[in-house]
Amino acid sequence: MTETNKDRAITFVGIDLAKRSFHLHAADERGERVLSKKLTRARLPGFIAQLPACTIAMEACGSAHHWARRFREHGHEVRLIAPQFVKPFVKSNKNDAADAEAICEAVQRPNMRFVAIKSIEQQDIQAIHRMRSLVVGQRTALINQTRGLLLEFGLEVAQGRAALQRRLPEILEDAENGLSERFRAELRRLYEELQQLNGRVLHYDTQIDQIAKDNAQAQALIQLPGVGAKGATALLAAVGEDPSLFKNGRGMAAWLGLVPRQHSTGGRDRLLGISKRGDVYLRQLFIHGARAVLRCADRKDDPLSRWATALKARRHANVATVALANKLARIAYAILTKGEAYDPKHALSQAV
Repeated sequence: MTETNKDRAITFVGIDLAKRSFHLHAADERGERVLSKKLTRARLPGFIAQLPACTIAMEACGSAHHWARRFREHGHEVRLIAPQFVKPFVKSNKNDAADAEAICEAVQRPNMRFVAIKSIEQQDIQAIHRMRSLVVGQRTALINQTRGLLLEFGLEVAQGRAALQRRLPEILEDAENGLSERFRAELRRLYEELQQLNGRVLHYDTQIDQIAKDNAQAQALIQLPGVGAKGATALLAAVGEDPSLFKNGRGMAAWLGLVPRQHSTGGRDRLLGISKRGDVYLRQLFIHGARAVLRCADRKDDPLSRWATALKARRHANVATVALANKLARIAYAILTKGEAYDPKHALSQAV
């Protein structure tokens, strides 16, 4: 631990977060180091409480939103930075002190982009979505394993959860299918486990529906085609307290990874596939929603459906799906920031 120039006012603080050991780097208004200090988890809150109001920066990682809320209570301005934007400022070898210094350097850049700080309610919603995703993954793994085991005994079951749930009781009751009593008993336990997982998924779906029902912004987002309760609540949980951190809807779509990657040089523009940045789960929800909208767009006559149908006619279906997801994300941004209701007649003008 080293400390220097403690009499100079602290303007910027960069903190490298961890579970037990935290490194803090402070700088004055000119960016010159004031102190570099290692703190334990127990000492960090007290040390921050004693600092005069300043700008505190951290990487957007585990527990960052928790600490950001706590530091705000002491009058500090808190900024969260995506780790990939901090990495270029790390000098030489990587260690906790160098990381804290890099964070402090990054927050001073005038054009740095920051991550919105989540409230406790937003983290609650995000936790429910993550728990649901975990259970759905466990259920899918169970279904695939069950189908594979049955195939080893010469019993073929069609793909899909509904097919397995329909066939399993029949297989268990069929005494002439050649299954041993031992395997039949284990298969019955797998069926019971599948029913339990179905119940857990239903529980999380009910929670998400209730959250969407009680939230006015979620109700406004649900009016958007392809954005149901899951998409609306996941978006509200992900964008943080201030969607205006994005300059426009195009910026939010880029944050979701729904825009092409660029590899341009020498004045020659070259666009590649979508960047796939940001939240994978949220992007997946928007793309699945867009695919559902595109499937029935040719049977509707609103401007958005006509645009999507014309695009699908001249481009690959997957390209049209991602383009529509991009459009839906931009309309969602307008709904969140301007308080506008979704207007089918002017949907294309809302996607700014």
